[in-house]
Amino acid sequence: MPVLADRFPENLSLQVIGRLHSPFQEKFGIPRQPGLAGVPAVLHMLPPFDEPAMFDGLEDFSHVWLTFVFHACLKQGWKPRVRPPRLGGNVSKGVFATRSPFRPNQLGLSVVALDRIDTSAGGVRLHVSGSDLLDGTPIVDIKPYIPYVDAVKQAVGGFAREAPDSRLQVVFSPEARQVLEAQPDGRGLLLQLTELIALDPRPAYQREKPDGQRVWGMRFAGLDVRWRVEDGQARVIEVLPQ
Repeated sequence: MPVLADRFPENLSLQVIGRLHSPFQEKFGIPRQPGLAGVPAVLHMLPPFDEPAMFDGLEDFSHVWLTFVFHACLKQGWKPRVRPPRLGGNVSKGVFATRSPFRPNQLGLSVVALDRIDTSAGGVRLHVSGSDLLDGTPIVDIKPYIPYVDAVKQAVGGFAREAPDSRLQVVFSPEARQVLEAQPDGRGLLLQLTELIALDPRPAYQREKPDGQRVWGMRFAGLDVRWRVEDGQARVIEVLPQ
């Protein structure tokens, strides 16, 4: 052990190799795991990691692992115990038994679909989907997803055994739909917002309370999206360009 302590310093530094740009402009509304909604994102590689030769062969993989930094949580530090949203936010677990962003090194791991690799304008951009990352997220590593070893059939998921169900039926007011349809990718935005809001991003302790008059909102793809929830239905009442 003393030899290891001499060889490996306690404080290691990481180099950001790229930044991911996504429609998520704030934490509220982001799915709590990757792959729950088909939201597209683009990973812009930074020099000197933007050489096409570094990605030779990656196009043969359908998915990749992204190691990233929870950059929006850095100032908040870490906690030895956290309250996972999956347990309603009222049961605490050890931080290493969760995927909480409030970790000692604020590192996260996310698997996303690799849609294509773009080198047409110089440099490298990875177009991915199923992202659960905030716009501007620093990426520190990329690895191919290998199905035979990364998907463990006998794995047990602890308190998160199954994917969350879509909890809400989502409807758009005529005014909200009109604003969305006027956007460059209006149909895509409509589908993405339907998936996201159906997952019910409200805190778990709020879901059992009648809040038909309360307006919820999220900033997404340059839009301010607002909705109300009543009797299992989320009605998008307003979409405002920012």
